[in-house]
Amino acid sequence: MTTKKAVVLLSGGLDSATTLALARGEGFQGATLTVDYGQRHRRELECARRASQALGAWRHTVVTVDLRALGGSALTAGIDVPKDRSHEQIGQGIPITYVPARNTVLLGLALGYAETLNAFDIFIGANAIDYSGYPDCRPEFLSEFERLANLATKAAVEGQGAFRIHAPLLKKTKAEIIREGVRLGVDYGLTMSCYDPDAEGRACARCDSCRLRLKGFQEAGIKDPARYQ
Repeated sequence: MTTKKAVVLLSGGLDSATTLALARGEGFQGATLTVDYGQRHRRELECARRASQALGAWRHTVVTVDLRALGGSALTAGIDVPKDRSHEQIGQGIPITYVPARNTVLLGLALGYAETLNAFDIFIGANAIDYSGYPDCRPEFLSEFERLANLATKAAVEGQGAFRIHAPLLKKTKAEIIREGVRLGVDYGLTMSCYDPDAEGRACARCDSCRLRLKGFQEAGIKDPARYQ
């Protein structure tokens, strides 16, 4: 039985669930970390719990950091989520669904958690191809955070190990991610990508995240099992 431990950031969405499956496929025991940051699409927290269990994580932890106190995003403040944008529009600029410093905060929490578990591998489902232009999904950011992790931690400074940030989806299209996830047995019916689901937890099919997801399933030639309005 493997003894390699990793912390996997798990939002409850398609990309992070696939990342957990890939970590497992590489022989890691995944400890999943979900962050309740006050996101309006709170149903993803339950999706994360279910996906963590289904994909064999050895423990699942939820940390609460309420980023609504900072605002500045359609996901954490009273700002409308953009709907019905074309894929060309989605690919231009940084949208209002960007949450200031979110991935920096999430990776910081994952780093602290990893250090307490004596795990030196951190997985994140960041993607720099089929995404909405978020600056904290770029390879340059992840590389610099890895450097910071090895400067800022007792475990690294004392030579216990070197922290590694894994972003296995970074250069994959959404269709490639979905095909890989299906091959690894990911049940995408357990995941939710929508930024603005209804009270029953059904996806809107109109926000940027839904549109990118639907496009990915269409290009992969696979039916999306998510529930839509």
